[in-house]
Amino acid sequence: MPLIEIHLLEGRTKEQKKALLEAVTRAVHESIGAPLESIRVWIQEFPQDEYMMAGVLASGKNKKNK
Repeated sequence: MPLIEIHLLEGRTKEQKKALLEAVTRAVHESIGAPLESIRVWIQEFPQDEYMMAGVLASGKNKKNK
């Protein structure tokens, strides 16, 4: 049973997340032949103020880019 966990910063729409989950499920099915009913995929989201890149919080980086 393939188990796939995806880590994302918050901010995607429900439609985007559904599309991602479907695409990953298809990719696993097609690449290793796992039966669809055995594939488990989930998203773990976390706030942008709880993730840091190169010493800058993701929430602060996004404000700089606007």
